Order: sequence, then structure tokens, then C-alpha cells
Amino acid sequence: MLRQLQSTYREYPSRFWVLVGASFIDRVGGTILNPFFALYATQRFGVGMTEAGVLFTLFSVSGFAGNMLGGALADRFGRKGMVLFGLVFSALSNVTMGFVGSLVTFYFLAVFVGLLSDVAGPAHGAMVADLLPEHQRAEGYGILRVVANVAWIIGPTVGGLLASRSYLSLFLLDAFASLITAAIVLRFLPETRPEARRVTQRETLAATFGGYARVVRDGAFVSFVLMAALMNLVYLQMYSTLSVYLRDVHGVPPQGYGFLTSANAVLVVLTQFWITRRIRRYPPMVMMAVGTLLYMVGFLSYGFVSVYLAFLAAMLVITVGEMIVVPISSALVARFAPTDMRGRYIAIAGLSWGIPSAIGPLAAGIILDNYNPNLVWYAAGMLAAVAAGGFLVLNSSARARLAAAATEAQPAPA
Repeated sequence: MLRQLQSTYREYPSRFWVLVGASFIDRVGGTILNPFFALYATQRFGVGMTEAGVLFTLFSVSGFAGNMLGGALADRFGRKGMVLFGLVFSALSNVTMGFVGSLVTFYFLAVFVGLLSDVAGPAHGAMVADLLPEHQRAEGYGILRVVANVAWIIGPTVGGLLASRSYLSLFLLDAFASLITAAIVLRFLPETRPEARRVTQRETLAATFGGYARVVRDGAFVSFVLMAALMNLVYLQMYSTLSVYLRDVHGVPPQGYGFLTSANAVLVVLTQFWITRRIRRYPPMVMMAVGTLLYMVGFLSYGFVSVYLAFLAAMLVITVGEMIVVPISSALVARFAPTDMRGRYIAIAGLSWGIPSAIGPLAAGIILDNYNPNLVWYAAGMLAAVAAGGFLVLNSSARARLAAAATEAQPAPA
């Protein structure tokens, strides 16, 4: 196993591993705070989940704008500066949020934080595509997923120990992690935007933002984003609806739900890279369909089973689907994008997560509160089936589009 790890390490450029290490530190900081944010908001301001939900909505909606802003700026000015800006602003905003004492002030701060903290997302995704050749990108994104899941194993454990003593310490630790990450990026990562494609430097800023019109005219790419949004609308129920459903309908305590999510993270850490390497020989859209069908089976199962082992089995099926679709979808976005527009393509692709985040929990909550709760999972199964069929259709229609994009691809920087 040690020889295999050493071989894998040598396959990827050293700058990619620097990015992986920096991402891990930043993720640990985020996972120390994020799982406890709702608990903090309700306790700090003495409000219920409705008010806390408004905060999440404000973060999400303003994040849409931040993502679009960041995508254009990453193509216009480069990746490194945007990543550094996002990290430093995240550190400052975390410290500020830890000291705010008014809910109304927090609402205004949430808009500001959501807008500017998310500007670095497209630049980070574009960095991976810049550093790795096409045949390594899916595996590269898979490695980043493994790192993220290791962080999810570590961060909430540390956060849970600290939250009982001081929520402020969670904000300060997240800020500290962001500053350490910024220092690593500043010192060890160069600008990765390909030199040969820096045509946007000759564009006006208005023309750079106008490039989004070119993205939305890319019919194959927009169709892919729409199918991915349907798929993610199903997947995100795992983190918003499932815990409440299991508690209220089947009497599963929070610890039981926590074990399900921990099993998800451990399985990703142990098998993500192996799975990504095994499926790379198959057409990516077909693999997207296969992974989405596994979502269909797993989430639909929750509407029919009632014992904990069956809940665990359904989670494992979902996890296998997740390990197939998440790295492949990230690599597909990079394949669709012309080299000089990667930031903007990644920003638009972010809507496949942002839109489901904004509407999914609300829609599922209405069903849970007013109708048969199992309808959530029946609807999830139908949406997943539609998305899987859409990916299969795109396997034929998008093939020429992806082939044309491959001929434009430039080699990754040394």
C-alpha cells in the first residue's frame, strides 16, 4: 500500500499536492465551524430554526452572486489573487461573525460574507484544471474529495469538544486555518492561469462579464448543468431532510444519523481513488447516469424501509453513487470550458449546487410538515430517474462538443 501511495504521489505535479494540502487545512477549519453554525445562531440570538434558515438562505443567494463575480474575475485577473482574497476575507469575516450580538446585523453581514467569501470558489476549481492534464482531472478532483472527507472526520470532532465551552473559539479557529492556507498559497503556489490563453487581459472588464452570455449559449453545457441540478436536488436531501425524517418518522436519534454520515465519509476516504481510477475508461456521461441511478435506488429506499441496517445499506449505495458522479462532474465542467473561460464555466456550474440548496430544503420541509413524509423519497427517486435519462441523452449529443473542446485543450503548466 505504501508503494502504491508513493507511485500515486509521483504521478501528480508537486504544485497539485501543495494545493491539496492547503485545501485540507482550510477544510478542517470550515468543518470545525459549519456543522455547529445553526446551533450557534439559535443559541446566540435566542431564535428558532426559521430565523436560522433565513441566514442560510441569505448566505446561499448572495453566494450565487459571489460565484458569478469570482468566475469572471478569475478569468480576467488570475486564480491566485482571487483565492488569496477569498481566504483573507473569510478569516476577517469569521472573526467579525463571532462577535456580532444582533440578529439584524448578522443578517446584513450574511449578505456581505456570502457575496465575497464565495468569489474564490471558481478560481480554486480552475486551479485544479490548470495544473492537471485532462486524463488526470477526475482523479485529481477525487483526491480533493478524499481530503475533504478526512477533514469532515476531524473537524466536527474538534468543533464538538470546543462548542460546549465557547462558540467563539470555532470562529477563531476557522479564521486561523484560512490565514495558514493563505500563507501556503502565497508562498508555494504560483499563478496557474495558462499564459497562452491570457487574452482576457486585453478585454475590458465589461467584456469579461459579458462572456457569461457565451457560456449560457453553450447548449450542451447548460443541459448538463440542468441535469446536474436535478441530481443534486436529490443528493442534498442527505444533509437537510434525512436527519429530521429519520428522527420524526422512525425515531432515529441524532447519533444514529451522525453514524450514517460518518460511514459515508469513511467509505469515501477508503475507496474514492480506487473507484475513480476504475471508471475512467468509460464514457463520463454514462458514468454520471450510473451514479445518479444509484442515488435513485438509495434515496427511494428510505421511503420503503424502516430498520436501521436498511438505512445504513441505503447510505452506502448513495455513497458509491456520490463517489462516481462528484469527481466526474467536476472534470466534465473543465472539459466543456475553453481554457480562457474556465472560471466562468465553473461559476455557472456552481448553480447546479446553489439552486438545489435554495429550494430543496424548503420544498422537502413543506412535504414533511403537511403530507406523507415518504413522498420526499418517492419524488427524489423520480427526479433521479429523469436526471439519469438526461445524462444518457447527453452522452450522444454532447460527444462532439466534448471532442471539439479536447482539441483546444492546452497542456498543463510544468
